[in-house]
Amino acid sequence: MRLKLSCADFTFPLLKHDDALSVIAMLGVKGVDVGLMEERSHLQPSDQFRNPSRSGKALKRRLDDKGLKAADVFLIPLRNGELMAINDPRAARRGKVRHWFEQTLEYAAACGAKHVTSCAGVYLKGQTRSRAWGMSCEALAWQVERAKAYRIGFGVEPAIGNIISRPKTALKLIEDVPGLKYTLDYSHFTRVGIADREVEPLLKHTNHFHVRGGCKGALQASFANNTIDFKCILKVMDRIGYRGYLCLEYVWTVWENCNQVDNLCETILFRDYLRSIKV
Repeated sequence: MRLKLSCADFTFPLLKHDDALSVIAMLGVKGVDVGLMEERSHLQPSDQFRNPSRSGKALKRRLDDKGLKAADVFLIPLRNGELMAINDPRAARRGKVRHWFEQTLEYAAACGAKHVTSCAGVYLKGQTRSRAWGMSCEALAWQVERAKAYRIGFGVEPAIGNIISRPKTALKLIEDVPGLKYTLDYSHFTRVGIADREVEPLLKHTNHFHVRGGCKGALQASFANNTIDFKCILKVMDRIGYRGYLCLEYVWTVWENCNQVDNLCETILFRDYLRSIKV
């Protein structure tokens, strides 16, 4: 298996964006996961989507100058701190999310990214679970087809708080939305005590992967406290022919106490560890 590493630009939110890219280049990691998270990331949809193609091309020039490539564009559609869900019962909200997704694809194509990540639906107040699931499936099916039209890989992230926060429900969504793939981060399952072996079946439906330490009770943990078996994960990836990036994705935010570790040191430790694994 050829190891393809990327690092999230939102791993270093206290730096200016150009400096964050410089740090990633100095780490010897060639790929960058670009965050488009309104109110949360260096680059924000409200700014970048004024002209997605022009903004994407400008980013590509900056990446090229540093010898970097866009590995993924991660859209989290937020407004006033609230997630704009793909299955929101308000048609105007759903329309806005659709529009942002289309602009994300245009942006990704312009900056050279071959993969886009976004969010699955959530269970909203006043909405039955079956209705929330059905509306999510409908929206995701549309997103899968739009990504195909751009020849860009697409995945959503099973995560705490969304409709696929358990491996079994994530597998069911794959059945209900043909062609859907995942950006997989074991830590969202490890955090609530779900064993690696229960998450492993999702690997064959994964086209992008997030790496960071996790343990029961902590969504983000240090390398020393990590309980996720990444050596086993890489062996499974090699067996099934995984060809995507592995993104070093430490984040720095008060959410889930994800500001309690040294992102730079932990990123280096996991970089070196992954490179040391022979598969």
